[in-house]
Amino acid sequence: MNVRHDTKWWIATALTIIGIGLCGNKAMAQPVGPGDAEQGVDVLTRGPVHEAFAETVSLNPEPGLVVAKAPREIIEEVPPDQRPEGANVTWIPGYWAWDDERDDFLWISGVWRDLPPGRQWVPGYWGQSNQGHQWTSGYWADAGVDEVEYLPEPPDSVEIGPNIVAPAPNLVWVPGSWIWYHGRYAWRPGYWAAGRPNWMWVPAHYIWAPRGYVYSDGYWDYPVERRGVLFAPVCFEREVYSRRGYSYSPSFAINLSVFSDQLFVRPRYHHYYFGDYYDTRYESTGFFASFSYHSSRYGYDPIYAHRRWEHRGDRDWDRRDRDTFAHRRDYVDARPARTLRAQREFSTRPTRSGESRIEVASAFNLLTKRKDGSLRFQKVDQAERTQLSQRGRAIQNTRGERQRSEIRTAVPPNEKNSRVLEPARAKLPKPTVVSKPVSQYGKGQAPPKRHIAPQPDPKVEPKARRTDGQPVATRAAPARKADPPTNVAKAQPKPKRPDLQAQPPRGEPREKKAEPKRDPPREQPKQNSKGKSDEKPKDEKKPKDKSKGKP
Repeated sequence: MNVRHDTKWWIATALTIIGIGLCGNKAMAQPVGPGDAEQGVDVLTRGPVHEAFAETVSLNPEPGLVVAKAPREIIEEVPPDQRPEGANVTWIPGYWAWDDERDDFLWISGVWRDLPPGRQWVPGYWGQSNQGHQWTSGYWADAGVDEVEYLPEPPDSVEIGPNIVAPAPNLVWVPGSWIWYHGRYAWRPGYWAAGRPNWMWVPAHYIWAPRGYVYSDGYWDYPVERRGVLFAPVCFEREVYSRRGYSYSPSFAINLSVFSDQLFVRPRYHHYYFGDYYDTRYESTGFFASFSYHSSRYGYDPIYAHRRWEHRGDRDWDRRDRDTFAHRRDYVDARPARTLRAQREFSTRPTRSGESRIEVASAFNLLTKRKDGSLRFQKVDQAERTQLSQRGRAIQNTRGERQRSEIRTAVPPNEKNSRVLEPARAKLPKPTVVSKPVSQYGKGQAPPKRHIAPQPDPKVEPKARRTDGQPVATRAAPARKADPPTNVAKAQPKPKRPDLQAQPPRGEPREKKAEPKRDPPREQPKQNSKGKSDEKPKDEKKPKDKSKGKP
C-alpha cells in the first residue's frame, strides 16, 4: 500500500468536505449568469408588490388576512452591489407574504426605494390572533410625528366620485374621507386638484391595526418609474433557506415600463399584485383590475389615477387599457409568463400566433448597464452593503415594538358622553427608514405644496353601529347646501359593499333574485266620444250564444 498517495487522497477528501461544509453554512444566492437563478430558488414574474414600493388605498379598511400557518423566520437579505443614484435612495428589506394558491408563504424581495419626501416607513408584521396568524400592513407615516393615534373604526365611506366633469383638463379627482373631528367622525367631501407631471398624490386613508385604525394623511410620492427598483418575489425550497447562515441577494428586477399595464389590487390582502391574474377565477378571490378597482367605489388607485391623468389628451386610452385586459383574459397565450423559467422558455421557442413576449423580469446586472432608462446607478461598497443588510434586523426589532404596542386594548368610551370616544395613543417605534424633511429638498426637487382640502361637514351623519358591529338605522341631519358653483360631490349613502368571495367569475351569469308575483294590471275601461265608458257593469251577464254551444 502506498502510504504517500493514501495520505494525499485523505487530505484532498478532507479539504473537499470542509469546503462543502463552508458553502452549506454560509451560502449567498448569486446568479450563475444573466439568465440564471440560484438552484432551489424559483424567481416569480407575478405576485404581490412590496408595500413600501406601492401602498394600497381602501375606502373601507378591513382587518388583516388571517392564516393558519405560522410565518417563517425572516431571511437575512443582502442588497445588490449597485443602487440608483440619489441622496434619498435606500434599501428596504423584504418579508414573507401568504400565497393562497401554493398554500404557503413566498418571499417579497427587498427594494431600492427613493423615499417619498417627509415620510417614514412603519413596517408591517405577522401577529398572533384568536383565529391564527394575522397580517398588519405597513404604511408611510409623517416623518415629523413620533406618536401614533389609534381611532375607532371609521364609518362606511359615502364617496361616489365627482358629480360634475372636471372644471379643467389638468385636474384629478381626490376622494372624500371621514375625519376625526371634535371627538367624532365628520365627512370631508372629495375635490378636484391639480395634477403634477413628476408627482403622484396618495390620498388620505386608514390602516387597520389590532389596537384601532391609523389615519394616514395624503402625501406626494414619485411615479412608479421613478421610485427605484422592484425586485421579483421568490419561492424557496425549504432546504435552501433553512441552511444555517443563509443569506439571499435578489438579482432579478421587474420591468417597470410594463409593470403598470398588468397591475391588480387585492384589498383583502392589502397588496398590489402584478403579472398574470387575468383568469376569470381571480375576480371571485378578490382581485381587481386596476381600472376596475378605481371605479368600484371600493377603493382608490393612485397609480391608475395618475396614469389616466398623464393620458388626459388621449380619448381612447381608457378603452384600449380595458381592451388589453379583456384580450389577455380571453386568450391564455396573450398573458405574461408567471415564472422566470417560463419567460426564458418563451424567448427560446418560435412565436405562436397571438403569444405574448412581454419581458416582465430581467437580470439586475444588465439593467444597471442600460443607458435608455430613467434611472442611473452607482456602486455600493462592501461596508455599506454590510450596514444595509443589518437593517433587516433593525426593522425586525421595529416590527416587534409595533406589535407589542398594538396588542393592548383601546381606551373605552368616555363615561360622561358615550358618543365621544377617546383615541388610544402610543409612541411610534424609532424609525429605521426615514426620508429627509421637505424643507431640505433643493429647488426643483421639493414636492408641490399640499392640496387645500374642503373642511369637514359635521352635519353629514354616519350610520351608527350596534355593540355587535351591525349597522342600525339612524336619522341623518339635513345636508348642507353647497355654495354654487361647486366642484365636489355631495355625500350620499354608499351602496352596499360587494362580497368579493361571493361574486361569480367574470363572464358567468349572475343568479337573479326571484321577484314576488304581482297581479296583472287592470285594464282601464274604454270611453266613447261622449266620455262615457263602453264597459258594462260586472254584475251584468253576457247572454249565451246557443249556436256555438257552451262557452
